[in-house]
Amino acid sequence: MFDKYNRRINYLRISVTDRCNLRCVYCMPAEGIQLMQHDEILSFDEILEVVNAAVEQGIDKIRITGGEPLVRRGIVDLVRMIGQIKGVKDFGMTTNGIYLDKFAKPLFDAGLQRINVSLDTMNPEKYKALTRLGDINMVLNGIDAAKKAGLDPIKINCVIKESSKEKDAQEVSEFCIKNDLKIRFIREMDLEKGQFWKVQGGEGGSCQICNRLRLTSNGKIKPCLFSDLEYDVRELGVKQALNLALGNKPKSGTQSLINKFSNIGG
Repeated sequence: MFDKYNRRINYLRISVTDRCNLRCVYCMPAEGIQLMQHDEILSFDEILEVVNAAVEQGIDKIRITGGEPLVRRGIVDLVRMIGQIKGVKDFGMTTNGIYLDKFAKPLFDAGLQRINVSLDTMNPEKYKALTRLGDINMVLNGIDAAKKAGLDPIKINCVIKESSKEKDAQEVSEFCIKNDLKIRFIREMDLEKGQFWKVQGGEGGSCQICNRLRLTSNGKIKPCLFSDLEYDVRELGVKQALNLALGNKPKSGTQSLINKFSNIGG
């Protein structure tokens, strides 16, 4: 399907939870965020309804996000159900990697094809400080498990302040080269100020070729991360929400006063 700017929209990012087991400094405050009530979160059946309708309209790439998707109970079952939908050609997930050691093989067996893992430094102390709760060794074990499971490609998302030449970024890059991993450098963004940049090593942040819609964990279809436009699948119905999001997708991002990286999946 195409939007009014003739961009082919074939990518749906699905946030399955607003919960996370880390408190990354650029994502949320140390005390965490006000969590949604469980009845606000879409059920698996509701998510599948959206995916089926989206695939019927031309979506063929799906990425599961959070929060942290691996804290969602039954996540392997959801992956299996989505993986069985005819028309899904590219199926991935973004994770902080803390629980990946446990989940990599079951996710692959359920139909997940690829995975992105967040890793901003190779220094254990810095990693603990950046995430406030994390143990980098759990992430490294998760990456190793993903390789053994057969997930491919494995991409590393490395958040940078300004440049990929920063010391931490360079060390993450060296780790990726040694371990045959792809790396994407993502400069810190500011939703309220409308500050965003093209992802180095990826296509995100380039409005001219943006091909994605987003589904939040509480059922809002968002046409743009840097916009407050959203369409509720429960209130409007799935097809109308999708059509409105597609028809009103802006030419470029501006700013957002309501979106949060912690619950929209980036």
